[in-house]
Parts: sequence; C-alpha cells; structure tokens
Amino acid sequence: MNESSSKESTRAIWQDRGRRYATGLNVCISSLLAIVLVAMVNYLAYRHTNLHWDISSLQYYTLSQKTKNLLESVDEQIAIITLFERNQPLFDEVSRLLKEYTYFAGSREGVDLTVEHVDPDQALVRTGELNSEYGITEKNVIIVGIKGRYKVLTSDDLVEYEIEPKAEAPTMEEGIIRFKQTKVGFRGEQMVSSAIQSLVQTTSPVIYFLSGHGERDIEENSSVTGYGRIASKLRRDNIDVRPPLVLEKVKSVPEDCDALIIAGADRRISLAERDAIASYLNHSGRVFLLIDPMPTIGLESLVEEWGIGLDQDFVVGNTYKKLGDLAIDKYGNHAITRALKGVVTAFYLPRSIEPLEAAKGDTPVDKPRVSILAITAKEGWAEKNFNENSPRFEEGIDRKGPISIAVAVERGIDEAQSVLDVDLRSTRMVVVGDSDFVSNWALSMGPGGNLDFFLNAINWLLDREELMAISPKSPIDLHLDMDREQQKAAFMLIVAALPLLMAVLGVVVWLNRRD
Repeated sequence: MNESSSKESTRAIWQDRGRRYATGLNVCISSLLAIVLVAMVNYLAYRHTNLHWDISSLQYYTLSQKTKNLLESVDEQIAIITLFERNQPLFDEVSRLLKEYTYFAGSREGVDLTVEHVDPDQALVRTGELNSEYGITEKNVIIVGIKGRYKVLTSDDLVEYEIEPKAEAPTMEEGIIRFKQTKVGFRGEQMVSSAIQSLVQTTSPVIYFLSGHGERDIEENSSVTGYGRIASKLRRDNIDVRPPLVLEKVKSVPEDCDALIIAGADRRISLAERDAIASYLNHSGRVFLLIDPMPTIGLESLVEEWGIGLDQDFVVGNTYKKLGDLAIDKYGNHAITRALKGVVTAFYLPRSIEPLEAAKGDTPVDKPRVSILAITAKEGWAEKNFNENSPRFEEGIDRKGPISIAVAVERGIDEAQSVLDVDLRSTRMVVVGDSDFVSNWALSMGPGGNLDFFLNAINWLLDREELMAISPKSPIDLHLDMDREQQKAAFMLIVAALPLLMAVLGVVVWLNRRD
C-alpha cells in the first residue's frame, strides 16, 4: 500500500513536471514565433511599403509633403554629414529628423540619400578631414552636399529663438543690453530641405550690394553696424555675393545681376546712378531697398513711381520704447511673410513705408502691385518729432497706427505666362524702412525673425519661393500644475505604493505556486 502510494505520488510529480515543461516550451516557442513574425512584418514593411508612424506629439519629426516631393525630384546623391557633440541640446532632434530623411529615402526607388554622424570629440581624424575639406571652424554643424556643391548649417540656423530684454535691462544710452533667449521653434527640416533645394540649382544666383553712398559694409564682420554676417549667410545659401558695386564707375547695373541690394545709404545717389537703377528695374530687375529715417538718398521719386510712399518720420509702438526698437508680429499675406506666423521681427527706429492710394501706370496690367509685409499694431504711430527722447503721440501731427514699415511690389504680365506659354520675368522690389535689423549686432542679439524676414525677401526676389515653404516646428511645452500636497501624494503613490503593491502581488503569486 505504501509502495503503491509512493509510485502514484512519483507518477503525479513527473506528470506535473511534464505539464510544466510542456507549458514552458509552448510559451518559448510562441514567443519565438511572435518575434520572428514581428521581424518579418517589419522587414516587409521596410522593403515594400511606406508603413511608418511618428508617435511624437503633433507629428514633430514627420517630413512635410514638400520635402518628400523635393527628395523624389533629385536625381543625384544627397550626402548629409552631422558634426554634433553628443551632449549638445539639438543632438537628439537632429538625429531623429535625419532618421526620417533616411527612412523615406530607403522606402522610395531612385532617392539616393546618405547620412553620416560624426562625433567631433571621438572621431578626431574624421573631424579634421571635414574641417579641412569644408573649411569648418566650429562644432555642431550639418553639412549637406550634392555633387561637389555643399552648404553648412550651424546650430543657430536650426533653431527659432524669441529674444526679449530682461526686466532689469538698462537702456541703450547705458551701453549694455541684456536679453533672455527662449527657443520657440525647431526649423531643422526647413533648413535641410532648403539647403538641398539650393544645391540642386547648378548655377548660383548673383547679388550685388550698392556702394559709394555710406551703405553697409559686407566685408565688415567685427563692427556692430557691418553686414559681414548677413553676407556670409547669403554665401552659405548658395548665393554668389559679388564685391560691392560702385555705379559711378561702371555706369550701369551688371547684366549678371539677379538682385541689387541698397542697404543703409546716407548720402545722395546721383541722377545718373538713379537712372541706371531705374533702367535695371524696367528690364525685369530685382531690387531690395533698406532705407533709414532722415537721409534723402535720391531714390524717393523712383520709389514713388512704383506705388510706394516714404515719409520723414520714424515708427514707434508700445514695445521696448526705451531701447529704440519695434517688435513686429503682424504681417501681410505674402509669400515672404507666410511662414512667419507667431515669429517676432525687431526693427530699430524704422521709417514708415506704405502703399500709395493710386500707383502710377498707363494700364491696370502695368500698374505695380504693392503688398504690405510688416505692420504695427493699432497702438503704434508714425512720429514726426526726431528731437524727442521719449516719443509720445501728438494729435494732428503724428499718424495713428497701424503703420506699415515694409512692402513688396511686383509688376509684370502674369496672364501671358500661361496664355502664351513664355517665360516672362516680372519686376520685383522690396522696401524696408530700416537697415539695422540685419546688421551684425542685430543678427547676434535680435530675434530669429530678423534673419528669416531678410532671407525670405531675398528668396522671393530670386524666384526661390520653394525655400520659404516649410514652417518651423514649435516645441510642445507640457506643464503639470500641482500644489505641494498633491506632489507629496504623487511621490508616495509612484515611488512607494506602486512598487510595494507589485512586491505584495509577487509574494502572493509565489505562495500560490508553492502550495
């Protein structure tokens, strides 16, 4: 009897062990099959479909349709190299964005794109090679190259900042201005895709800066008033910036000039030079005029002929009066400003630049079409008294806001291009009532909208509207508001209660299995 009981007990134990072994084996096989199935699905999806999700908030890293169309239109290899330190705040964002480029390229036939990540602190030899090959003197850059042509993007190019004076900031007269800088957008896709688009062009557009009348110096990088930094930005944007143009010597605007920039002249332009500029405009020319308050430069009548009114004044608002600058976040509906929604541009004692009620022209087709680009809020006004240290609105003398300080004008026969199927180039001009807003000082200390506004205007003048089409991505800033008691309760729940509950459940399961 005891022997029989012992045999039955042994048999039951082995049967129980067999069942456990079989159950464990089934679990292992099922898990292995699930892993193989998931791997096969991912492989097939990667090779044969466009199945891909961006689970980030508001599709933060998803490429726009414009970028996808651009990548599919490029026939040459696109090489992207990042030279970013691993602890740089933008490293993760740049890496995730470029993964999207890599994924899309891999899922489309004919898209040849490679991405190489180089750590400048680890790969010293490779970093030295890149520095020598591309003339790089800084870390944290992206190099975009196509068939020997390349463009370098710095970390500052990739971020949209909002810069405001700190509460304790002294006035300009005291010589020091302190600002606080807040990140308001990531424009990595905008800049990378714009770089690709500009490199696709086999020839670089040519720009001349007028000289000889006190204009801004594009070779000056150290002074606060120079234009060395903006000239460098233009060259990095695949634009051929020629040496300063002295019209008194050459007598006419060069035939290869795609756009003429007149920035901050403070002396009169001669009648012969004025006529040369007018002739250039009448032959489908492109002009960017940045004209400050006070000086009479000899182009006022020419600008008026194109439907733009200038006045001897300066525009102020209810923002930063003591600093002499005007923060603008209201823009007209135009290709130049369409992507600037929510972005601040700062102008420094600008003059009013506004459309005239009736632009000159023999026929409606010849009449210039003037569009407002930047305008103050209704609290702003055009100040006539240049001697006031603290401007105040004077009824009957000053003009109430809103006041326009920048306009774009275009003249051409748009309908003929589609009806006759001919390539006609319209005349375009941008006039801004301030030349300080893209000086070396303004680009280093002012808001990010200043650079965007200027480059968008240049791209519009050069018929490169596609480079302005992708808007920056705004970061999601999530806040969980809790008082001190709620914080304590959350801490006890997460750090103490939940782990303790899991431990108790583990003990209960263990005891149950033991029984």
